[in-house]
Amino acid sequence: MVNKKTQNTILIILGVLMLTGGVIYYFNYSLNLVRQDYGTKILELNEQFTQNLQDLKNQISLLGSNLSSQIGLVDMGLQNFKTQNQIEINTLSNLIDQIEQQSNIKLNELKDELKNIRIKSADFSAIVEDVLQSTVSIKTNVGQGSGAIIDTKGYIVTNVHVISGASIVKAVTYAGKTYGVNVLVGYDSAADIAVLKIEAPDLKAFNFGNSDDVKIGEKVIAAGNPAGLAFTVTEGIVSAFRTFNGINYIQTDVPINPGNSGGPLINTKGEIIGVNNFKAGGFEGLGFAISSNKVKQVVNKIISDYEAAQNQ
Repeated sequence: MVNKKTQNTILIILGVLMLTGGVIYYFNYSLNLVRQDYGTKILELNEQFTQNLQDLKNQISLLGSNLSSQIGLVDMGLQNFKTQNQIEINTLSNLIDQIEQQSNIKLNELKDELKNIRIKSADFSAIVEDVLQSTVSIKTNVGQGSGAIIDTKGYIVTNVHVISGASIVKAVTYAGKTYGVNVLVGYDSAADIAVLKIEAPDLKAFNFGNSDDVKIGEKVIAAGNPAGLAFTVTEGIVSAFRTFNGINYIQTDVPINPGNSGGPLINTKGEIIGVNNFKAGGFEGLGFAISSNKVKQVVNKIISDYEAAQNQ
């Protein structure tokens, strides 16, 4: 028989056990609640982190797109700037070229005007150097005469009678160089005009003037080799205009002596207005030059026929 004291002890133990079990149960229950709450928060934080990460990716992507667009705009702007800058540089360069060309034209006009002023003052020295550089001495085994370079290709105009009967023809330039004339381009016996050709570098050629514009009393100079005196210039005036056998001549008081034949008659602009041809025998101051318009007509045909034959 269990005594009362023992029963009370058992009851106390049972009570303690029940209380301990309740506490343990409550603790486990609370722990589960905490776990659930913590799991929920972890899930929410993970979802928030995932969303934030996605938002960040979207923002970075958007920023990258905007940056690419801005870079593209900047690059386009730079290209447009380069293009515009190049256009402006080209425009400026063209303008500079135009200014240089206009300056050169004005400078040449000024030089020509200065030459004309000096020539009108009876000073032909302004053009003599150019005239002589385009004049040649024609030497043959039967005689001598003069000629005028009319093209930098080496074409020379002279009189037919200067080279008539010659088997050897040479051209001597103002620089003192001698060139063999191996090509008789052609001739017109009626007009007494022949065209020769030499192979020589750095030739300076005459331009033809319009003989129809020549006035009586106009100052002219003749260049040639009178009496073998190479590269002599003589001054005179236009005395009259004559026509013999259908050929127009310019009459001058410039002495036309042996050796002058075939040389150029030059106006104040340094242009050929005639080719010196002959003088009236026994008379001084009666020289005649074939008019430049006639010479040019004959020469152009001779050269044209020659080049056409060479190209066949």
